[in-house]
Parts: sequence; C-alpha cells; structure tokens
Amino acid sequence: MLKDGEKGVIRQRGKDNATYAIAPHVPCGIITPDQLQKLADVARKYSVSAVKITSAARIALVGITEEQVDGIWADLGMDAGHATGLCVRSIKVCPGTTYCRLAKQDSIKMGMALDETYHGMVLPSKMKIGVSGCKIQCAENCIKDISLYGTQEGWTMMIGGNGSAKPRLADILMEGLGFEAAQEMVARVMAYYKEHSKRERMGRMVDRIGLDNIKSDLKII
Repeated sequence: MLKDGEKGVIRQRGKDNATYAIAPHVPCGIITPDQLQKLADVARKYSVSAVKITSAARIALVGITEEQVDGIWADLGMDAGHATGLCVRSIKVCPGTTYCRLAKQDSIKMGMALDETYHGMVLPSKMKIGVSGCKIQCAENCIKDISLYGTQEGWTMMIGGNGSAKPRLADILMEGLGFEAAQEMVARVMAYYKEHSKRERMGRMVDRIGLDNIKSDLKII
C-alpha cells in the first residue's frame, strides 16, 4: 500500500481495497491544450472514477489502483508536484493584468516566479501561498499562509491566513511593495518562518510571537 505522497499519490477511502488520486503539478493553474488532452486520454484509458478540479487549481484523476500509478505517470509525462506533506503546496493565482480588467498587478508573473522558487520546499508545516492582482483577492489571500495582492501603489503582503478547522484571517504585513521588493519580503518571511516555527502553521506562529514583534524582528517600520 502506497503512502500519501509516495509516487505522487493521494490516499483515498478504503482499507482493504485502497485507491488513490494523482494531481499533476499545474503551475498557477495554467494548463496547455496538449496537457488537457493527455489527462483526458489517460482518464479514459485507465477508466478512472472521476476527474476533479482541485481547490489548488490542479486536475486530479481519482479512483486509481496501485498497479495503475506508474503507467499513468508515464503516459502523462507531467510533474507529480507536491499535493501532500510539510511543504509549500501549489500556489493559487488569479488571472491578473494578463486577462482581468480589474487587476492592478501581474499576478501570473509573480505567481510563476514564486512557484518556481518555493513549490515543494520542505518546511516545519504545510504552507499555502496566494497571489491576486487586486484587493478583491480571488486567490483567497485572506486564508493563505503567505499572500500578495496588487494595488495601484504596488503589492500588499499578508501573512497568517488559515482556512483549516480553526480558521484564521491573514494580517497585513507590508504595503506598496515593488515586484522585486515583494519577492524579497517573501524570502525574508520564509526564512523567519523556518527559524521560528514550532511545527505550526504561519498563523499560529503569528499568534504566538505577535505581529508587531515579527515586524520588529524583520525591521519593518
């Protein structure tokens, strides 16, 4: 029986006849027609139980047996990514200035850069990141561990959001950041989290240490 994350699988219900799901990594939810076609072809070939669009904007193939896993990944030729474990999960991103008339900043460019740097990074606990092009926050910034949303003045960074069984809304850390400054601040917060977290989500760390103390430690005025 495969464990969660082994060969990129996600355990499903059942003990004696366990089945699995796989959710190939789709950076920022942007997928090509060829990848969509492969997913459809593989779903038909292996008679998967369901094809599910996940909350992280990935496409999961559900109801797979252990014997099918290797063949499915070989046929797909896609990156398994990191859907489970204590790491940075898929980064959720809105259409941004590339497509949305309301957007103020390029969320896709920012999201792709963050995905390339952080997706799969091992951390004290799991981490979810969101990037939105405006304050409407279609990437659900308010419940992400780290997030950025765009304004006319630049990027606003939030930390500590959590949509779990004990939900917590994110706190604003900084505002008016340029593109590179926002990336640098994400790096600083990530390093701070690695050093100070006690195997807890970002929001629990913020509650324990205090937002003002974190700002002081990071030298944010």
